[in-house]
This record gives sequence, structure tokens and C-alpha cells, in this order.
Amino acid sequence: MKLARRDLLKTVTLGSSASVLASCERITNAINQNLLGEGVPAHLHPAESVDIDPDFHLLSRASFGPWPGDVASLKKKGRDAWIEEQLHPDSISDTACDLRAERFESLYFSAGDAYEFRKPVLREELTRHALLRAVYSRRQLFEVMVEFWTDHLNIDLEKGDCIYLKPSDDRDVIRQHALGNFRDLIRASATSPAMLVYLDGKTNKVRRGTTDQPNENYARELMELHTLGVHGGYTQKDVYEAARCLSGWTFDPKRVFALNQGESYFRPDWHDDGTKEVLGQTLPAGGGPKDLDRLVDIVCKHPATAQYIALKLCRRFVSPTPPASLLQTVAAEFTRTQGDICSLLRVIFKSDEFFASRGQLLKRPFKFMVSALRAVAADTQADQSILEPLQRMGHGLFQYPTPDGYPDEELPWMGTLMWRWNFALALAANKQLGAKVNLHPLHKALREPGTKAELGRWFGHLIGRQPTGAELATLTQFSPDSSASAIGLILASPAFQRC
Repeated sequence: MKLARRDLLKTVTLGSSASVLASCERITNAINQNLLGEGVPAHLHPAESVDIDPDFHLLSRASFGPWPGDVASLKKKGRDAWIEEQLHPDSISDTACDLRAERFESLYFSAGDAYEFRKPVLREELTRHALLRAVYSRRQLFEVMVEFWTDHLNIDLEKGDCIYLKPSDDRDVIRQHALGNFRDLIRASATSPAMLVYLDGKTNKVRRGTTDQPNENYARELMELHTLGVHGGYTQKDVYEAARCLSGWTFDPKRVFALNQGESYFRPDWHDDGTKEVLGQTLPAGGGPKDLDRLVDIVCKHPATAQYIALKLCRRFVSPTPPASLLQTVAAEFTRTQGDICSLLRVIFKSDEFFASRGQLLKRPFKFMVSALRAVAADTQADQSILEPLQRMGHGLFQYPTPDGYPDEELPWMGTLMWRWNFALALAANKQLGAKVNLHPLHKALREPGTKAELGRWFGHLIGRQPTGAELATLTQFSPDSSASAIGLILASPAFQRC
């Protein structure tokens, strides 16, 4: 079916294809705005306090930022109910987002079959899909966790055949387990063709009767970055022994007569089947492919893993230096639930430490861009013209060259703030290529008869609190009314850079 459709599309001229595509996009946008809830509500009630509204704060961290009307919806539903709904994404209808994001055919092919696509097509469709899901999905917490685990289990598209293999990794590893069990996520990643290629597990072989030594690359990153952390207490001997456990797992899309060419597989003749000892635990000889499962169990149950994952989650959602009390609580929940990701998020989002950290986190460029697009209800098809500013901000999707993924630390992002300001001003003025913004519905929804404080209402809508005297004076000085330039200044302000 898919191949037939592709063959059919090849018979259509480029000009008519572009025309049909543009018409389809306009129809999709009209349906989404008028029938499926992507429009702007008739009335918006921005924050009136000088402190960040707690519900706005939750949406700023557990989603990519509020869409117009989301804060009011959350207040009506209640924070606990909203969290539970988001932790069960299958219960949330995402039809509007699906209309935009499910058209990228390459994302549904197996790792072996994706080789028929050209690299630019794969790169474009994967990145456009990620941006569209982040902007328009109602399953916002799920998409936030997809981004989190994509960094945690980073794979650079530019290494080897990774560009052909990452779409299935995104679908079958990251998205399949983003709100599931941590152990299942690591097990799926360990045999993902994309990860086998990226961290050289594909060539990890210890053939009998030879002097082969195991390739330690994946084993080292499994412990240092994926589970225990760099200070997790493992040794070089543990890395070596773990690599022996993993030997024999490989991927070859050109296997003759294989029915599952798109999957990784185990070669017994490449596996070191002797006795092994990892982190003080002995794996008896003869384990074969089960050595991998035993290794995953050992590293995922290690106390250092609970502490490391708690630290990473709290840095992403709470503070660059999260309180020790919260770290201990989250680590204990990891151990108690054996790595249930939803349970960890419940603890974080319901904690006092979470609500005490309002406005402390710098948005990384991807979150900044998505939160700005969402705040003004922008219409985008995530084409190359909207992805280029993200490149200039240093956050090109799936392009981080080392296995640790894009950093959460603030310093690496400080050198690209100018590109954020340019994007913010262009977006508000409806001059950003690749995005259409109509501020009239927002002006109308925010307008309150008899008030002259519309700048303050815009600030409350975009930032979740009222401006300080200094902020309001600056805005008034450079743009005395609620024009597009003022809205662009708010989007470019230090307050909007943080959440």
C-alpha cells in the first residue's frame, strides 16, 4: 500500500504536487482551528498576580508551554486530574495533531526498509514530525518525555547508517517506552539497530579461537550515560565484562533469506559465553543471548541508577541544583517501583520543591521556539524555513555529535540568545518564514472593556504573571501599546526565556 502510493505520487508533476499539498495544509489548518480545538478561545484570563501562577508553572514545565486556553482548562480540571490524564496519553484524543504529523511516510518503515529513502527525506521528515508533535499534540507530557529520553539515549543522525535507523528507534524505543518502565526502555535501546550502529555494538564480536577483544563503546556509555552515571561506582573491569555480555548482538539489513532484516539479531559464534562478573554479580557460563537481559537487570537495579535518573529528571523539571530532599524521594520511588517513569513524574510534579522553583529554568532553544509558537497559536507546517532558526540557536534536532545529548546546563546556550530575539520579534510581526500568526483573536480574547492595561494582560498571558515596574517601564518605553512589537519584546524578554 505504501509503495503503491509512493509510485503514484511520482507520476504527479512537481508544480501540481506543491499546489495540492498547499491546499491540503490549508484545509487541515481550517479543520483544526474551527472543529478540533486549535483556535483561540473567545475569552482569556491572564495571570493577575506578580508571582507566576502555579497552573501556568505546571504547564510551562510538564508541557512545552500553554496554548491559549490551556491554563483555564487546567484550573477547571484540577492539577492532579491533569497530571493523571497526561500520564495516560492514549486516553487523550490527538486527532488535530495527527492530521498535521502523520503524513511522513518514512517514519513507519522498519529499520531495514528505510534504506529506500534518501537521507535528506529521512532527516526532514523526522525533524518536522518532532516539531509538529511538540507544538500541536495534546499529549504534551508525553512529547516532553520523548524529548527527554531522546537526549538521554542520544543518537546522531550523521554517524554511519543512523539516519536510516533512527526513525524506527524513535518509534519503537523512545515513543514506545517514554512513559513506561525504565528497564524496558534500556532493554529496547540496547538492541535497537540505531544504537548498535551509533555506539559500535554492531561490531562487538568475540569469535572462538581468535584474539578478538570486545568492543567496549556501548558498554561504557550504558553505565556512564544511560544507567549508573559517571560517578556510579563502576570500574574498567565492569565495562569490559559488560561488553562481553553484549557480544554477539548485531544488525545487518543485507542478510540473505532473513525474514526480519529490519531487526537486530544474536550471533552465537560472536558471543563470549564464558563466566562473567559485573558490579559484583556473577553471570554463569552458557548464558548466550540471556547475558544481555541479565546485564540490563543488574545496571537498572543498581542504587546508583536510581540516584542518577532522579538527578537528571529533577534537573530537567525542577532546578539546575535540585534539593537533596527531592532527589532522595525520587530515587526511593525509582527503587520502589522498579523504574516506573509515571510514578517518578507524579512525585516531582506534586512536590513542594517543584512549585517553589518557578521561573528558575532556562528554556533550551527547542522549548523556547515551541513555547513561543504555542503561546500565539501559530500555524506552521514545520518546514525548513522554521527549522533554520533552530539550527542557528544551536539546537538542530537529532544532531548532537556525542552520546550525552544536548545539555541542560545554561552556559552552552548563552551564545545564541540573539537568534532567539530575532525569532521572537519576527514571529510576533508575522514575518517569520514557516509560521503564520494572527494576533487579532488573541487581542480580542485578552481585551477587557474599559482597561488601558493591555500590555499587562499580554504579559500575564505569555509569562504567567504581571510585569514588574521595571519590565512594564521598558515595554512602554520601546512600544507603548500592545502592538506586535511589544508582544515580540515580551517573547524576547528574559522572563520568557525561563520557565
